[in-house]
Formats: sequence, structure tokens, C-alpha cells
Amino acid sequence: MQGEDSRAPRGETAPRNPGWAPESRGRGHGVRHFEVGEGEAGQRLDKYLARVLGDVPRTRIFRIIRRGEVRVNGRRAGPEARLNAKDRVRVPPLWEQADPAVAGRPQRGPPPAMMEAVQQAIVQESERLIVLDKPAGIAVHGGSGISFGVIEALRALRPGEPLELVHRLDRDTSGCLLVARDGATLRTTHELLREGLCDKRYLVLIARRWGLGHKRIDVPLRTDTRAGGERTVRADASGKPSVSEFRPVQFFGKLATLMEVSLHTGRTHQIRVHAAYAGHPVAGDEKYGDAAFNTRMRDLGLTRMFLHAHSMSFEWPQGGTFSASTPLPPELSRVLDRLPSKSK
Repeated sequence: MQGEDSRAPRGETAPRNPGWAPESRGRGHGVRHFEVGEGEAGQRLDKYLARVLGDVPRTRIFRIIRRGEVRVNGRRAGPEARLNAKDRVRVPPLWEQADPAVAGRPQRGPPPAMMEAVQQAIVQESERLIVLDKPAGIAVHGGSGISFGVIEALRALRPGEPLELVHRLDRDTSGCLLVARDGATLRTTHELLREGLCDKRYLVLIARRWGLGHKRIDVPLRTDTRAGGERTVRADASGKPSVSEFRPVQFFGKLATLMEVSLHTGRTHQIRVHAAYAGHPVAGDEKYGDAAFNTRMRDLGLTRMFLHAHSMSFEWPQGGTFSASTPLPPELSRVLDRLPSKSK
């Protein structure tokens, strides 16, 4: 990312992160300048700010970014912008936006029950990565009315470690979630994801009997925001390229099919929208699904969306293979046991 001028203003020293240089006086912080360190390169702007501004709510961070009040090397940047080492990030004064209702209260961390659930979800660990079998119902990070998620709980469990999410899962999706333990690993895994070199597979139960065989769905997806801030995604030629591969695993009569889905891109709600586009919406999907089918599945004990991140694998550029997998959770396996046999 290049800007108009990455140098510090005259008379001001560009500090190494964390650090800030005040430009205004008054209660709280004035304007602050942060310099991105080598180990932080490759991070998204919103995630970087959430970390260096620890006590500032994520909703406020998104607001100042949207308003163009955050500058990277003198220019506006979106929340998804990737930072480079030595980039300078300007943050506006935040004390005027402080919420008087919470002023003076001690900063609280993730609830103990969440931290225990995240601790138990760790299934694999190396010098580079932590792999979790994320439970359904827990967001991967705070924001949009959610105070804490998996990454905040993990950071509370591992204070001082520079932990960052490699990728995301929807709140209602369970399964394989990767967390990088250093900036170099984050940059490497993000590059592998961008180049489509990660094999990401999901297990998903869909409505009706799938009759398309091994099917590659290459349909662009467009993200819109409805009134009230609800995000929705739809198939649209003007959207971003989106590719999914669907393979049937097991048929349950004419009622449903268990599928394995490989993602070649990582768009929001990609599997759910592509499945609905093919005429086979995901079981338990209240947004894009089939209401009658969902009712039938609830009668069989389905209490959540049937979407599980089953496995993820890739080759390290330096050599060696990474592979992780997580089995279907018991609540989903029980639903399969109650479905009609594949012979019917």
C-alpha cells in the first residue's frame, strides 16, 4: 500500500507500534499516529486498529473508517485494506465519541464460559498455527453488537501472543478455524488463500435429492446491506467471482443430501447462496433456505444450520504440508441418524 507521504510530520518522530503522537489537547487521546511493525504487515486495517486501540469498541472503529477519518500514509482506506510494514496510520481524536454510560467502568474481558469453550475447542497447535473446532453460535470476532468472539477469548487465554485470524467462519457455522501465531504466518496463509492454494472443504446438508453429480458452480456473488444493517448476498453478474464445487456424499431418499463442498473463493455466505441458487438450500438456513424443509428438519432435531467446516490443507511455500480436519459435531450426526436411509 503506497501513500502520498509516509514520512512523519515535521518535528514529530514516527514511533514504533504501539505509540502515538498527540496533536490536540483535552480529555482523552488526541490525534494518534501508529507505525505498522514488521510482524504486523498483512493485517487488515480494522483488525489492526481493534488491537492497538484495545479499549475502543469495534463499531466505533468501523464508523471512523467509513467516515474517512482514518488515514493510511495520508490517504483514506477501507476496513479490509492490507497494511504493509512502516505504513503510518492516523487515528482521529476519540475522546469526544466516548460513551458516558460506560465511562469509568473497568474494561471487561470475554465471559468465563466462552473462554472455557474456546480453550476446549483447540484441537491442534504448532509454532505457526492454532487450529480450533469452532462451536456453532460463537462469532469469530466481536463487532456488530457482539462484544467478544473466538479471537478475543483466545487472546485473553494467551496474553502477549500476536494472534490473528487466518480466515473467518459465520457465527452459525462450526468447524475448522485457523489462527496465526505470528505476522509471517499470517502473511503466508493470506497469500495462499488469495491464490486459491488452500483446500477448504465443508460438510453441508441440503434440501432434496441432489441430481447434478459433481458440480462446479461458478456464479458471481454480490453483497448488499438491507435496512437495519442486515447483510444479504445474491447471485448477480455484477458481483465478485465465486466458485464452489459440490459433491454428493450420502442421499437420504428424496428429502435431503449430505454434500461435501470445496471453496475456491471465500465470499460471504458463499455456500449458502450457491446451494440455494442450485435449488437445494442448506438445512436450517433461515435467510436463504426453504421454510417447509426447515420445519421438517426441526422436527428431526435440527436446532442450527447444518454447515460444518470439515477440513483445510495446503502446502507451505518453504516446504511441508499442513492438514487439519474436524468431525461433524454430535448434534449434526444425530440428525443424520434420524433421516430416512439412502435406500429409500
